[in-house]
Amino acid sequence: FPPVAVYQKRMRGADYLNGQTDGQPHRQTTLEEMLLLHVTNLNPAVTLYKELFDDYPLKQATAYEALVGGLADFFSGETGFGGQGSVETLIHVLRAPAIASPYSLEGQLHFLLDKWGAMLGESFILRILRGIDFVKEAAIRGPFAGGFAGEASVISFGGAYAEYERFSPDKDWMPRCVLIAKNSYVWLDQLSKQYGREIRRLDQIPDEELDKIAKAGITGLWLIGLWERSMASQRMKQMMGQADAVASAYSLMSYEIAGDLGGWDALGNLRWRAWQRGIRLSADMVPNHMGIDSRWVVEHPDWFLSLPYSPYPNYSFNGADLSNDNRVGIFIEDHYYDKNDAAVVFKRADRWTGDVRYIYHGNDGTSMPWNDTAQLNFAQAEVREAVIQTILHVARNFPIIRFDAAMTLAKKHIQRLWFPEPGAGGAIPSRSEHGLTRAEFDAAIPEEFWREVVDRAAAEVPDTLLLAEAFWMMEGYFVRTLGMHRVYNSAFMHMLRDEDNAKYRSVMKNTLEFDPQIMKRYVNFMNNPDEKTAIEQFGNGDKYFGVAAMLVTLPGLPMIGHGQIEGFREKYGMEYRRAYWDEQPDEGLMAHHERVIYPLIRHRYLFAEVENFLLYDVFTPEGVVNEDIFAYSNGPSSGSGQAERALVVYHNKY
Repeated sequence: FPPVAVYQKRMRGADYLNGQTDGQPHRQTTLEEMLLLHVTNLNPAVTLYKELFDDYPLKQATAYEALVGGLADFFSGETGFGGQGSVETLIHVLRAPAIASPYSLEGQLHFLLDKWGAMLGESFILRILRGIDFVKEAAIRGPFAGGFAGEASVISFGGAYAEYERFSPDKDWMPRCVLIAKNSYVWLDQLSKQYGREIRRLDQIPDEELDKIAKAGITGLWLIGLWERSMASQRMKQMMGQADAVASAYSLMSYEIAGDLGGWDALGNLRWRAWQRGIRLSADMVPNHMGIDSRWVVEHPDWFLSLPYSPYPNYSFNGADLSNDNRVGIFIEDHYYDKNDAAVVFKRADRWTGDVRYIYHGNDGTSMPWNDTAQLNFAQAEVREAVIQTILHVARNFPIIRFDAAMTLAKKHIQRLWFPEPGAGGAIPSRSEHGLTRAEFDAAIPEEFWREVVDRAAAEVPDTLLLAEAFWMMEGYFVRTLGMHRVYNSAFMHMLRDEDNAKYRSVMKNTLEFDPQIMKRYVNFMNNPDEKTAIEQFGNGDKYFGVAAMLVTLPGLPMIGHGQIEGFREKYGMEYRRAYWDEQPDEGLMAHHERVIYPLIRHRYLFAEVENFLLYDVFTPEGVVNEDIFAYSNGPSSGSGQAERALVVYHNKY
């Protein structure tokens, strides 16, 4: 009250109150609204929003307070909700959630479900569950909310979703693969300085560098940032003060080799020279999203998650047009520039059709949206097929593919992030109102996207190693059920760095007990592009070399970071065109790699398989297991005709 007709003075208040709608007297509905308004104003959890329903003006200017008091007296004379003799009135019932959880709306909604859920209809329960989701979304909307703490959990196996066994078989070269990462632009800049000449294209990488890699026994070269990148991403970074930045390596324009790296011809030259030395090239594939100004955003806007309206009224899009295509305008939300908010959408304005839509940024729900990306809608079969075709395109050019943020495209996380079931929302603000039931979601995405990718790759590009960056306790699921050849094992780095040795021995034991084949499919590393450098985390002494020895002697795929062997300390951002620190290689560290680590790498055939892998407990004189000692043995798989064996013992404790 007042209804629109009274508010616009097209009807007198008295006439409205004397009327009725569908047999319901307006005086009665107005009294109900008045009572609910009174109860709401007594609720401490809604103080933040009180300007929307503050009853102070009514108390001052009307008989509101007397009417509410009369309602309280009336209900106190009625039979209580607990039956004859009960003193629990309607007002007590309405106020019960706020009394039970006075400062939490989420707590009050849970109270409703716990107390009266059995009496509420399905539609009302769904509304309550969605309400809980909206409260969760509001809690994470701040620009500094959330974030991944960078800690690893002890991997365990067996979950609520089906984990059938369907490993992808390895080709003969895959178990012995050792991968080294290079940030393409930074590496080329470093090579230019090292060799005293301009080295800007892939075909200019000296043979001597490839010889060094091959001599070490490294058989895979991961070149980060090969694809054509978003021009909008680069412009955004430069507008924020990074004058010589390139775009993020994970905000892509298209899957074409970047022109300033020499394009496809330069890649073909490097690929041939690397292959002559037994080195396979690896590239990223970023399946979850594209750059905000990518060709797909311009030409296929319907492939992205979007809304025809801005999800929040305080969003504004009045900044620079970041598009380089005159067909569309691309605008990120204004508060990214002053760092006062982190909007979940950007604005796409079609200059030819007049269509305006608000496309979601890529987001994994752990921190802020990736504001130079556009989120693909995997509920559309057409989108899934377009991404699969792109993966096959990459696979025809690179025998090793690393899938960025692969865990976000497991079915359970697609739904959790973008189409949450009632009561399971809150990961990404504004998505709860677009949620689906499990049945609706399964109808939209009948099978796991990654299982389809693996099967199609096996049929069409069978000599390709598929490597998933996956966390969130999904490591075993990705290789055993979804069929990825390899999956990140971040526990190796985190736990050995922090000397959580008992935890990492538990990871090993849990894996071996559940299915040893998972262990040979781990990607172990001492750093990756998202983490501090290996030298910063492990130093350059005995601890570094002890963990490095484990890296290259455990089953799985050893991954060596950019600058790790040289002892470089700078962490290279995905937007770096060059190294900013003036660092010289640590000759002693490199020499010790040559003496100690490279011979082990060249004997990977001893360590790569799991058929003969044994993990030992080492006991103290008191009969207690020393969890700080890693002792294991291994040898070539049965039937290889080789009888060599290896024993590794390392004490990871100062």
